[in-house]
Amino acid sequence: MANPIEQFKIKPIIPLEVGGVDISFTNSAVMMVIAVVLVTAFLTLSVRSRALVPGRWQSMAEVFYEFIAGMLRENVGSAGRKYFPFIFTLFMFVLTGNLLGMVPGAFTYTSHVIVTFGMAIVVFIGVTIIGFARHGTHFLRMFFPEGAPIATAVILVPIEVISYFSRPFSLAVRLFANMTVGHIILKVLGGFVVALGVFGVVPFAFLGAVTVLEFGIAMLQAYVFTILSCIYLHDAIHMH
Repeated sequence: MANPIEQFKIKPIIPLEVGGVDISFTNSAVMMVIAVVLVTAFLTLSVRSRALVPGRWQSMAEVFYEFIAGMLRENVGSAGRKYFPFIFTLFMFVLTGNLLGMVPGAFTYTSHVIVTFGMAIVVFIGVTIIGFARHGTHFLRMFFPEGAPIATAVILVPIEVISYFSRPFSLAVRLFANMTVGHIILKVLGGFVVALGVFGVVPFAFLGAVTVLEFGIAMLQAYVFTILSCIYLHDAIHMH
């Protein structure tokens, strides 16, 4: 049976080293580029006609647009409109990466914690900067709610600080873990189907069911990553 971890191995496509640092163009980078090209092509071509009665592709683009706009409106309010391009880009990048990973032989870049943490830390730093830019030092009240007895500061402040700084880690690990575990299960089941030959009907049925489930998880995790980013943005803007 093939090693289920092998599918997550990063392999250099174009080896490159600068100053002793390996900056090779890898299979992960290739999939990211493909994701960006696909999303750009989809959005550009789908709204090219700008028809009053939208066609199939334009309708799909409008569904994505309205979905993210609605998410921002409900979780951040009108103040979140200016951040729509970033949140929309984040959602499409994660969703496309998750779905591309379902293609046999493709590489799932969202299954690597360095990628998910990179996105999560950008969100974390971004909302922190927004919080201080809008509220100044008053943003530090995030760590000690107004109205709380001053005697509770010894307990509340450390808890709130730890909770706040754990956000990028929980955001990154949630996406990485779900995508990694799902693909390992698919690989293991696929190995049983091949190993059992004609007797692999049962694991093949499970494989089909898990594959459908994984498509659902791929979309759900893109949603979860994005809505949590919206919630963090809401906290930075509204301080509660």
